[in-house]
Amino acid sequence: MTARLLRGAGGAAAPVRAAAALLALALAAPAPASAADPAAGREKARKCKVCHGIDGIARIPIAPHLAGESAIYLETQLKAFRSGKREHEMMSVVARGLSDEDIADLAAWYSAIRIEAHPPDLAQK
Repeated sequence: MTARLLRGAGGAAAPVRAAAALLALALAAPAPASAADPAAGREKARKCKVCHGIDGIARIPIAPHLAGESAIYLETQLKAFRSGKREHEMMSVVARGLSDEDIADLAAWYSAIRIEAHPPDLAQK
């Protein structure tokens, strides 16, 4: 009785078929995307430093700060500039040459920078 329960209703071949099915599913699954690399992003951010700063703090008034922004937000915006969905005279040109890996690395770098806000103490006025 125990041997029959272990074999299941399909007999001895059922476990082999199940294992083969699991293996086929594992092989058919897409490989996970490579993880974004903040260190590579820092190197790539050299092109961004004139406007956005290597530290993500903007150097010119028309550029946004990037430090501490969500990686998802940064990736979405860079991909929008690259595709033409979002347009800007500088960013559209810069983003056009970025690969998905470049974008992920840049987003990883700028999102990894921690910003701390210190609101004024209004009680001391």
